[in-house]
Amino acid sequence: MAYVTLNRTSLKHNYNYLQDLFSKNDMEWAPVLKMLCGNKTYLDFILSLGDEQVCDARLGNLKTIKKLDPKKETIYIKPPAKDSIEDVIKYADISFNTEFITIKWLSEEAQRQNTTHRIIIMIELGDLREGIMGESLMDFYRRVFELPNIEVAGIGANLNCLNGVMPSKDKLIQLSLYEQLIEAKFGKKIKGVSGGSSVMVPLLMKGQIPKGVNHFRIGETLFLGTDLFENKTIPDMKDDVFMLHSEIIEITEKPVVPYGIMEENPSGEMTEINEEEYGTTQKRAILDIGLLDISKVDFLKPTEKDLEFIGASSDMLVLDVSKTVKDHKVGDVISFKMSYMGALRVMNSKYIKKELID
Repeated sequence: MAYVTLNRTSLKHNYNYLQDLFSKNDMEWAPVLKMLCGNKTYLDFILSLGDEQVCDARLGNLKTIKKLDPKKETIYIKPPAKDSIEDVIKYADISFNTEFITIKWLSEEAQRQNTTHRIIIMIELGDLREGIMGESLMDFYRRVFELPNIEVAGIGANLNCLNGVMPSKDKLIQLSLYEQLIEAKFGKKIKGVSGGSSVMVPLLMKGQIPKGVNHFRIGETLFLGTDLFENKTIPDMKDDVFMLHSEIIEITEKPVVPYGIMEENPSGEMTEINEEEYGTTQKRAILDIGLLDISKVDFLKPTEKDLEFIGASSDMLVLDVSKTVKDHKVGDVISFKMSYMGALRVMNSKYIKKELID
């Protein structure tokens, strides 16, 4: 059975690295835990590492977090759907918002639950996912400010989430200026300016975060140690927090070129034939994972050298092991590091066992 491991030592190292980085810069940060997909064992461990707020985009996961640690401050990091309003108030101390009608619903539900709900107003900075347009911010804030049981905890933005628009010092200065405009016009202090996600970490390391931007939500860099500008591991961070392990269930020398009448495979792909490969063979290993678990083989990186992906079906992954030094056998385990989307997909698979290791 395929399984994924979370290395406690590596995760704690990355957590402490980021905590030290943000503390030195007098900034706050909140771990984004959606990659854990509500796994109680993993959540219980990371919740023990510090007192920071935690973020998730799934209310079911926030509910689990509140059960594990009722005092932990939680942030729901996407605009709520109408039918989730009651649970947002129950399980999220703060939520991201961009629509007045949604905040009005939150206000009404907060009154029913006899509580005050805090919101972060998300502002569009060019990536064109969630966020109100900057020219609408003043009127938007004025209307929100009048709602009972709602407190504006801050403003925020997202970049590099949909169209790949990268953050810059200029864009963050723009976000900081919106904070100053609100404070000048309404005489209300905006406590938090949430600058973005893991993509902001390299800018912070280079001293390019402007004064006023004081809060960040970090997931990918926490779990994978990734520098999203250079697409490589940040020096002194660990990239082995998550590892996927899968067993060889068949290993056989087979022709390189398939034979028979050919059509598209179940993924809609048509195999291209290279006539020069007729008559050649390769040693093929089949693993007990497939597209149902990993979505794309591109999300995986084997820890062994000279392993090559041949393809995958819904439940099996095929590798060319002809060039490897190791003499692989049935029952051997192949291990992979994963990209962010790969780890997210694997963690979300109920068919993959999850283990906590040191």
